Amino acid sequence: MAEQRSRRVFLSATAALSTAALASTATPAGAREPGDRGPGEILSPQRPDAELRAILREIDENRIEATVRRLAAFGTRHTLSSQTDPVRGIGAARDWIFARLQESAERSGGRMTVELQSYVQPPAPPRIPVATTITNVVATLRGSTTPERVYVVSGHYDSRCSDPLDAVQDAPGADDDASGVAVAMEVARVLATRRPAATIVFAAVAGEEQGLFGARHMATRYKAAGTDVQAMFTNDIVGSSRADDGTRDPRTIRLFAEGVPTSETPAQAEIRRAVGGENDSPSRQLARFARSVAENDATGMSVRVIYRRDRYLRGGDHIPFLEQGYPAARFTEPHEDYAHQHQDVRVENGKRFGDLPEFCDFPFIARVARVNAATLWSLATAPGTPEDVRIRTNQLTNDTDLVWRRGTDPDLAGYEVVWRETTAAEWTHAIGVGDRTEAKVDLSKDNVFFGVRAVGKNGRRGPVAFPTPLS
Repeated sequence: MAEQRSRRVFLSATAALSTAALASTATPAGAREPGDRGPGEILSPQRPDAELRAILREIDENRIEATVRRLAAFGTRHTLSSQTDPVRGIGAARDWIFARLQESAERSGGRMTVELQSYVQPPAPPRIPVATTITNVVATLRGSTTPERVYVVSGHYDSRCSDPLDAVQDAPGADDDASGVAVAMEVARVLATRRPAATIVFAAVAGEEQGLFGARHMATRYKAAGTDVQAMFTNDIVGSSRADDGTRDPRTIRLFAEGVPTSETPAQAEIRRAVGGENDSPSRQLARFARSVAENDATGMSVRVIYRRDRYLRGGDHIPFLEQGYPAARFTEPHEDYAHQHQDVRVENGKRFGDLPEFCDFPFIARVARVNAATLWSLATAPGTPEDVRIRTNQLTNDTDLVWRRGTDPDLAGYEVVWRETTAAEWTHAIGVGDRTEAKVDLSKDNVFFGVRAVGKNGRRGPVAFPTPLS
């Protein structure tokens, strides 16, 4: 009994949350792991409900394959290729993507709109030698109750061959990155008829191979408009489960998520060093959320989180969003085959080179699309990430006082405090605190990490917010 009292939780409410909202992913009270003596219930992944399972069943492998093959058939989609030729080049691809997304929008009852987001990029040697129009194709599915909260998913529709300035010869770009565009377009098609609480944006961006220009324009526009982008995922090279040595890993997708934020200020860096938050950036919380909702039997996939911003010394379209302070991460196939990306189409010594559709694994791409759909739908139907989460530090104590700002989501039921050992990769325990905006936990902030997440009336949990000190 003394042990139970020493691990008590103050201010944990029992009346504010309905039975449905409290029916969480946690195990029943008392069902503890051997040796576990901390407060709260042990966490387990958020299981897909009937609605989400129905969404995932609608993902169509054949449509994905048709999209990849059609994009590859434009010959080249190089950023510097023709924008007026009706059958070849980036302009023809742009118009085709726009038309297909418009078809999805027509099924949305007016909730989805599609735009061509264009600007003229001044010369930016070496890869943009002359002023070039760069156009993103953007479909926006407006949220029904909290439309100001935005989640973005993208792929890039430009391609390249061996010479990054060669805009003439074939650059089919099936894996890199017709596969990512196909994922975004297929998820847009399936979700167009649904009513998420928050807004979801599906984008096919240009200029990636020349320097992330389209994504940077998009992220900069969102920041200038004060848009509350709470998550961004890019799908880049998600088309094959086969490695260059012939081995296959058809049930794994990598998710790259940075630790130290790209946009971190010197003051924020000082706080991070003082509290040990290098593994708790918003992007890492986003990756943990994705694993919790998208790694299950309905997607058929394992989400392998990689603790890096991107592959070694490489980059993608999530980086411009990170630069603007938005949480963002990158989906990429488990092992790349470099003979089938950034290569001229050719045969050398009996080996075929080139990023061609025949080297894609279309069932794999469909499963990646299900991972994306599960993540985006779970984000857009749960409450948003809590704001201004703080730990009081005005007194030295062996317990922990947390406070946060109350959200305005009409579907918000309350909050949970989560915690884990400092050596744990995932959050392990959750403590329901009802609709309060403060909690005292009898665990030392010196010894464990804490976070706070919101709970919806539908029982769905949103991403965790990592606290900062409050003096």
